[in-house]
Amino acid sequence: MDWRQYGEQMASLARDLLAQESVDDTLDRVTSSATELVEGCDIAGILLLRGEEGRTLAPTDPLATECDRLQQDVGQGPCFDAARGSVPGGVYRIADLTDERQRARWPLFTPRAHDLGVAGMMGFLLFTEDGDFGALNMYSRTVGAFTEASQTAAWLLASHAAVALAGAHNRAQLEQAVATRHVIGEAMGILMVGSRLTESEAFDALRRRSQEKNVKLRAVAEHVCRTGALG
Repeated sequence: MDWRQYGEQMASLARDLLAQESVDDTLDRVTSSATELVEGCDIAGILLLRGEEGRTLAPTDPLATECDRLQQDVGQGPCFDAARGSVPGGVYRIADLTDERQRARWPLFTPRAHDLGVAGMMGFLLFTEDGDFGALNMYSRTVGAFTEASQTAAWLLASHAAVALAGAHNRAQLEQAVATRHVIGEAMGILMVGSRLTESEAFDALRRRSQEKNVKLRAVAEHVCRTGALG
């Protein structure tokens, strides 16, 4: 492994991830980079776990989704362990899924995963937030493809990914907040002109309708912007 060259690739990836326009674009770039930059990685995906419900994001191949669904069906597996943070450091590497130690650890999962075509797996915890867990998971179709060097390379990639995802998520929240503020301001202006209300009265009218209808304030504001009235 040429670590100097890999370091240059990581620096380029960091800039690339920060340049993505949305969270989904960032996720896609993370998983595609895993297959491009990590030796032995044929397939990658990100598992989002909420309670016992799992969802696969940005899979590079349907096999990633199938493998996550299998773990959910049987209630066990390394990806779920990594997402829950129940493996040391939130990192695991399985060079040979048919190894008896792995079969003993996940007896319901490993034989069926092998039947799907998975020979080796690695996983890295990306984030834990408000009960949500996310892990970057990598799959190999070849026994022994994931080495210590592969794990180190993948860990570096996952570290960059975690930072980029946090930034993308915060940016998306800010953009949503700005958009919400804009539509509420527009609705207040419509009510102020149409019903001759003060700024405070217009906001109170929106807030009361939100409470009466048990809907978000933004939804009430969007209705006013579309129809010109509270309705």
